[in-house]
Amino acid sequence: MITRAGRSAGVWAGALAALAAGALALPAPAGAQSPLTASPYEYLGWGNPQPPVSAMSATGVKDITLAFMLSRRRCSPAWDGARALTGGSDQSAIEAIRAAGGDVVVSFGGWSGRKLGTACKSAAALAAAYQQVINAYALHAIDIDIEHGEFSSAATRRRVAAALASVQAANPGLEISITMGTSLGGPERDGASLIADAAAVGLLPAAWTVMPFDFGAPVARMGQVSIEAAEGLAREISSAYHISYAEALRHSGISSMNGRTDETDETVSVEDVQQMLSFAQTSHLARFTFWSLNRDRECAGANTTPDDCSGVSQAAYAYTDVIAGYHG
Repeated sequence: MITRAGRSAGVWAGALAALAAGALALPAPAGAQSPLTASPYEYLGWGNPQPPVSAMSATGVKDITLAFMLSRRRCSPAWDGARALTGGSDQSAIEAIRAAGGDVVVSFGGWSGRKLGTACKSAAALAAAYQQVINAYALHAIDIDIEHGEFSSAATRRRVAAALASVQAANPGLEISITMGTSLGGPERDGASLIADAAAVGLLPAAWTVMPFDFGAPVARMGQVSIEAAEGLAREISSAYHISYAEALRHSGISSMNGRTDETDETVSVEDVQQMLSFAQTSHLARFTFWSLNRDRECAGANTTPDDCSGVSQAAYAYTDVIAGYHG
C-alpha cells in the first residue's frame, strides 16, 4: 500500500522529471521565462491605473498579473465580479500587453468580493470556472490569491486544491501560483493546511507564494522579514512534498507590497525589495512580485488614495524596475 505521503512525493518527483525533460512545457520562445516569474500585479478596476504597456516600456518588465477574477451570478467568472470576461477593457489590456511582447497572469480571488472558490459548490464546477477563463485568453499561467473566507474555510481550501489539481491535469504546461498571507515565520495553520491538502491530491503548483506584509504588529526590516517568511514557506513545502529545502525554495515565491502597507507601522522601501531580489536570485525563487503597479509612483496630493500611490518618496516605477531585474 502506498501512503499518502509516499504518493505525494512520487507525484512531485515525477512531475519535476517531466518538467526537466520539457514534457510539460508550453510552446514558448527560446529562453523565455514563465509569466509568473516577475509580473507585478495591476488592478484595472479602480482609480487611475497606470497603462500596463507604459510600465513595460519604462522598466523592461515583460509580464503583468491582472487582478481580480471573481464570481458573478453564482459560479460565473467576471473581472472584479462585475465586468464581462471578454469583450471589454480588460481584454483590450491583455491584447496590448501581448502585442508589446509580454504576457499576462490572471489572478483569481483577493481580499474583497465573492470568490469563485466559495460560489462554486463543487470542485468540478470550480475547475470548469477556472477553465473558462483559461480558454478565453489561452492562458499560460494563473494565480490563485486565496484570502478571507476562501482561505479560512477548510472545506473551501480542499475544494480549491481539488479543482486546481483537475485543471493542472487537463492543461499540461499551465503554470499555477497559489498566493496567501503569512506570519513572520512562514505560513500559519490555514496555509500549512492548504499545502498539505494540495500535496494529498497531487497538485503541484509552479509557485507557492507568500504575502509578507500586514502582520498586525509593528515590523521593521521588511526586507529581512519577507525573506524569513519565504524560508518558512520553503520548509513547509519541503515537509509536505518530501523534497529538499533547496528544491522547495525553487517552488516558493514572495509577493510584497510597495511603500506603505495597510498597516500604518509598515513600510516596504525600494531597498527592502532590492534585498528580497538578492535572496530571490540566490534561491532561484519561482516567483517575485508585488502589489501593485497601480501604486508604483509618489502620491501627487492630499486627494490621492493609498490605492493609487505608494505613500513614500520614490521615482516613477521604482519598484517595478527592481522586479524587472529578476529572471528566475
